[in-house]
Amino acid sequence: MLHGKVAIITGAGGGLGRAHALYLAGKGVRVVVNDVSAEAAGRVVTEIEALGGTAMAIAASVTDETGIGAMVESVLAAWGRIDILVNNAGILRDKSFAKMTIDDFRAVVDVHLIGAAICTKAVWDTMRNQRFGRIVMTTSSSGLYGNFGQANYGAAKMALVGLMQTLAIEGEKYDIRVNCLAPTAATGMTEGVLDAESLERLAPDRVSPALLTLVSNDAPTRVILCAGAGHFATANVTLTRGRYVGHAHDADEQAILHWDEIRDRTADIIPAYGFTQAEREVESARGAG
Repeated sequence: MLHGKVAIITGAGGGLGRAHALYLAGKGVRVVVNDVSAEAAGRVVTEIEALGGTAMAIAASVTDETGIGAMVESVLAAWGRIDILVNNAGILRDKSFAKMTIDDFRAVVDVHLIGAAICTKAVWDTMRNQRFGRIVMTTSSSGLYGNFGQANYGAAKMALVGLMQTLAIEGEKYDIRVNCLAPTAATGMTEGVLDAESLERLAPDRVSPALLTLVSNDAPTRVILCAGAGHFATANVTLTRGRYVGHAHDADEQAILHWDEIRDRTADIIPAYGFTQAEREVESARGAG
């Protein structure tokens, strides 16, 4: 299913990225192990080759547009195509928002969000020209639902969902499918947060099998797949049916009065595109006369 394809995995020198690299290599994928540490990336390549796989190590920060561009050129020169990009690289600067500096906030957004955008932009034309691409953004439950002390991380991770939503629409006619993976894994980023038993159950290699769904020929697009400890679920951004309250002087009070109906999820939908909200609002206003 994946044999012979070429995948770039960022932040693959350890933790979840390493698990992803080993998993895809085991499926016959030629893997580019990207990391800021050449030594760490090289160790993973050695592991892959010892198991009979094919890989190359390329050290570059995902925030370095020139370095990532050079990486893509090197991969194309060596293997002629790029089929899969897994945007996995990340950092943490956890603090309560009261104690967090803007530098802490910016550093996390730069790596997770801007880094993913730089890497995706670097492979986008190649994927369009070959009319095939599979891109995985690494989001998080901290972005989807919030987590104390992770305002910067959560903001970046939710932003990646928005990036996925739009790129999936723009890439559709080129068979570029873009999805999000929300992993829970015991890595250097989660040490000290969970107990030993939980960390054992949340081994990174129990997340990586989720990649097969997201990068295969029959992959979905615009899916948020949550994975950890061998458990899989999907998360969705939905829109409730809502209620028309008008635009008279008491519209604000009407919104409060009908709040339960406005937020009732009984008939919520997953919009096909962002403008669905505006279309429903106009339709509701017309129906009210």
